[in-house]
Amino acid sequence: MRNSRRSAIDPFIVMDVMEQARAAEASGRHIIHMEVGQPGTAAPEGARAALARQMRDDPMGYTVALGLPGLRARIAELYAQWYGLTLDPARVIVTAGSSGAFLLAFTALFDTGERVGIGAPGYPSYRQILRSQGLVPVDIETTAENRFQPLPAELEGRDLQGLMVASPANPTGTMLGRDDLAALIKATQAQGAAFISDEIYHGIEYERKAVSALEISDDVYVINSFSKYFSMTGWRVGWMVVPPAHVRVIERLMQNMFICAPHASQVAALAAMECEAELQANLAVYRHNRALMLEGLPKAGFDRIAPPDGAFYVYADVSDLTDDSLAFAREILDEAGVAVTPGLDFDPVRGGKTLRFSYARATADIEEGLVRLTQFMQQRKG
Repeated sequence: MRNSRRSAIDPFIVMDVMEQARAAEASGRHIIHMEVGQPGTAAPEGARAALARQMRDDPMGYTVALGLPGLRARIAELYAQWYGLTLDPARVIVTAGSSGAFLLAFTALFDTGERVGIGAPGYPSYRQILRSQGLVPVDIETTAENRFQPLPAELEGRDLQGLMVASPANPTGTMLGRDDLAALIKATQAQGAAFISDEIYHGIEYERKAVSALEISDDVYVINSFSKYFSMTGWRVGWMVVPPAHVRVIERLMQNMFICAPHASQVAALAAMECEAELQANLAVYRHNRALMLEGLPKAGFDRIAPPDGAFYVYADVSDLTDDSLAFAREILDEAGVAVTPGLDFDPVRGGKTLRFSYARATADIEEGLVRLTQFMQQRKG
């Protein structure tokens, strides 16, 4: 059977690492998970309880394509709470996770062969989804000096039809300030290109609040998810906010590509938004884990890091230790029993010399992982 050229995309390496870790656990080993960007907590208790109640009486069939009206209205309220914005719920589309939103956005905004800028290092699925749709991802190599975020001047001469930016970013956890984000939006729009803001780590910030692109312009696409702050990764529910003229475009695509986001997940998501005490308790754990990582990783020997502003990752330069992060991550898994992510997932050119460490799990796991990493590095040095 033939395959399309569009299907020839790279694997999501962190998922391969997860499988290697699972196989090690199946053989009886205890693995510390620092590889996956997934909260160690379940969906909020109130979300699970609300779904259990509704399932008793509701057949849970399709919702309308744009999502449950009550959920869309509540998401709009969130923008008032977090950013002081008045947002028309009609602009909110509930999606099958942020991944579904990426597909919808790329389909709505770009034609085959068009070029979309993405920061490197950056979330690998941007690149692969773009390629699968016949689009051209254009890596913009960012630097530690600029907090691994793109600069407006770096857009010049690239013939871009779009720019995708994440703040807080994956894998670095760095954020764009208001002025820097505004400058990027202005530079993008001056080229007649579309601006897409990935805001799925909003709510997980430590020293200052993340800025939404909607605070600066309505002529942008904003993508968010219930996976991270709301601790609902496996529920596959997210949302996007689009300009008013684009709502019907996205609705037609949603009707045909997904019909709707999972009904059960939408019910749980609506209830999750009222579980602030539990969600803030999760954030307190991430904050403590972050402090442990920023102290423990340099002591272990991973001292070339950019302290994260948000999310739950530390991105480390390990060029003094290896130029093959894939092999190095496998060595750490095999020898230390700690799963980490090779930087090649995020930066195909320079990622052989970087690793990402996630601190989204329980504090006891982070503490044990740091002990194991320290012992591994001591033994490696001989």
